[in-house]
Amino acid sequence: MPSLPTIPFIKKKKDAPEPTEVRMTIFEHLGELRRRLMISVAAIVVGAIIVYIFFVPLLHVMSEPYQQLKHRRLIATGVADQFIVRLQVSGYGGFVLAFPIVLWQVWRFVTPGLNPKEKKYAVPFILSSVVLFVLGGVVGWLTLRPALGFLLGAGGNQVVSAITASSYVKLVALIIVAFGLSFEFPIILVFLLLARVINTRQLRKRRRIAFVGILIFAAVITPSQDPYSLFLMAIPMYVFYEAAIIIGRILKR
Repeated sequence: MPSLPTIPFIKKKKDAPEPTEVRMTIFEHLGELRRRLMISVAAIVVGAIIVYIFFVPLLHVMSEPYQQLKHRRLIATGVADQFIVRLQVSGYGGFVLAFPIVLWQVWRFVTPGLNPKEKKYAVPFILSSVVLFVLGGVVGWLTLRPALGFLLGAGGNQVVSAITASSYVKLVALIIVAFGLSFEFPIILVFLLLARVINTRQLRKRRRIAFVGILIFAAVITPSQDPYSLFLMAIPMYVFYEAAIIIGRILKR
């Protein structure tokens, strides 16, 4: 009797284990948020202590544009004003020093909701955010002198300016922080493109609306409200807007 043809045995490949999605409860989310906030606050406190120690040379650098412009020193009108100024400088400086750590904590809090392909952007996200923040702070510092010239000369020669150290430090710190945060604009756009919340087609169609929105944003966020700060913030932001469109097209978004 002829033997039956044998059918070759094909070994079935084991399916690769699918990554299990870990879902967190609302209380676990709140616990994670609390943990990230505590780390961020601790980093800011450590940064503030470092700035507090080096307050004197730092204040000398900060007050130099005003002294060169008006040839006079900042004043303090109250007994505790000098200590308050030291605390102000320490607080703002601590935030600037801790900014990379704060960004990392934000990213770690968002990461569980991203897929593995999106998680690989962590290091580029942090590095580019820090570089852009520093670049924005530098631009803000370079804007300070013409902004002071405009503000202190608006009243003419009939008005003599006697600027308190507290108001001046607040203005300088807010200008640097405002410019630093505004330069994070392209990071936000690229992140939204990667998450497919927006696409390059939408960005291209809304160029005029974006330009007007950027002007309004710059007018509101600049603490000095002078035209130099407004345009030196708005122009780079619109350039970043166009750069985000180019990056989105490269990423096929």
